[in-house]
Amino acid sequence: MTQSQTGLLFFVGAIVAALLYLLQPVLTPFVVGIGIAYLADPFADRLEARGCSRTIATIIVFVVLILVLAAIILVVVPLMIKQIQTLVQMIPTIEVWYNAALLPWLQSNLGVDVKSMNLDLVTEGLSAEWKQTGGVISRVVQYATQSSMSLISTLGSMAMVPVVAFYMLRDFDLLTARIKALLPISAQPRVSALASESNDVLGAFMRGQLLVMFSLGVIYALGLSAVGLNYALLIGILAGLASIVPYLGFVVGIAVAMVIAFFQFDGYVPLTLVVAVFVIGQMVESFVLTPLLVGDRIGLHPVAVIFAILAGGQLFGFMGILLALPIAAVIMVLLRNLHEGYIKSSLYGQRDSE
Repeated sequence: MTQSQTGLLFFVGAIVAALLYLLQPVLTPFVVGIGIAYLADPFADRLEARGCSRTIATIIVFVVLILVLAAIILVVVPLMIKQIQTLVQMIPTIEVWYNAALLPWLQSNLGVDVKSMNLDLVTEGLSAEWKQTGGVISRVVQYATQSSMSLISTLGSMAMVPVVAFYMLRDFDLLTARIKALLPISAQPRVSALASESNDVLGAFMRGQLLVMFSLGVIYALGLSAVGLNYALLIGILAGLASIVPYLGFVVGIAVAMVIAFFQFDGYVPLTLVVAVFVIGQMVESFVLTPLLVGDRIGLHPVAVIFAILAGGQLFGFMGILLALPIAAVIMVLLRNLHEGYIKSSLYGQRDSE
C-alpha cells in the first residue's frame, strides 16, 4: 500500500469516526440492523445459490429469525424474570450470614470496623424498591413510561431495526459492489484484499464468538441445572455473555455460582460439582468450540478486547460497545498490513546497511 493510499484510508476513517460521534443518538438501530444483515448474509447467499431469489432468501432468513426470537421471548424470558425475583428474595438470607458470620470473623481476625460495613440500609432499600414496584416487569414498565417522548423514541428505534436489517440483507451484495466501484481503480485490488481479510476476521469473531458464547451459556445452564443449583439459567446466560472476553465468563460464572451454592447446599460435594461444570465448560471452549468456530484468525489479545469495549462505551455509549470489537478487528488488520509493509521497507532495512 502506497503512502497516499494509507493516508486516504486514515482520512476516510477519521471522517467516519467524526460522523459516528455526531450522529450516535440516531445510529443505534442502523448499527444493529446492519449487524444483523451482516451475520445473516451467508445464509441468504446459500439460499440464493440454491435457486432462490435474493428477496425470497431474505424473507426465509427473517422468518427463521422471528421464530427463534419468539421462542426465546416465550420460553427463556419468563424463566429469567422468575429467577431474578427469587434471587431478590434471597437477599435477607445473605444479610443474616453477612452480619452473623462474616462481620464477626472480619473483626476478630482482621480488625475491620464492622459498623461501616453493615448491609441493613442496602437491603432495606432494595426490598422497599422491589415491593414498591411490584416486581421486575412493573419496574421496567415504570422506568420506560416515565417519559412519553423517551418511550416513543425507544419504540421507534426498535421498529427501525428489522426494517434496516431487511433492506440491508436484501441489497447487501449490491451495496458492497457499489462501494467498491466508488474506489479509485488503482486502489481497488489492495482495498479489496484488505476488505476480504477484514471480512474474514469479522466473520470469525462475530459469527464464531457469538456461537461460542451461546454454546457456553447452554453448557453452563444445563450443567448447573443437573447439579440442582438455583438460578442456573440466569448464571449460564451471565457467564455466556461475559465470555465475549476470554476467561471472563469462567471467572464471573464460577464466582456467582459458588456464592449461590454456598447458601443453597450443605457439604462440599455440590460445590465440587459446580466447579467441575465450569472446568468442563472451559475445556470444551479451549479445545473444541474456539478452534472449531473461531480459529486463530482474530488475534485480539484479551486486554485489547477489554480496552476496546471500555473505550467504545466511553466514547459512543451503547453504540460504541456494539462497534468496539468489529472496529478493533479491522484496525488490527490495517496495523498488521502496515507492519508487514514496514518490515519490507528500506526504512526497516537501514539498520543493516549502516
